[in-house]
Amino acid sequence: MLNSIILAAASAGGDYTGILMIVAMIAIFYFFMIRPQNKKQKEIKKAREAMQKGDAVVTAGGIYGRIKEVKETTFIITIAEGVNIKIEKTSVYAAPDPADQAKK
Repeated sequence: MLNSIILAAASAGGDYTGILMIVAMIAIFYFFMIRPQNKKQKEIKKAREAMQKGDAVVTAGGIYGRIKEVKETTFIITIAEGVNIKIEKTSVYAAPDPADQAKK
């Protein structure tokens, strides 16, 4: 009789163990993958909004240049003397500082 009660209690606890493991894995994914990625995206968006004329930038395609004109959803970027390109704001990042590159 006592053994059957212990076995019933153990099997009932086993049902919650699987659910608890799934919840733990979701929490781990959130805190180690999703949350840091969202934080990084917010920082990039904030940096893009702060960009202004004359800032050095690099495009997602690897083209370096300086912002010539800021529009609502695009930048006009000078990549060489007399060569300007129009590019979507979402594909532009702040260029690394040359002083930081020299230290590496």
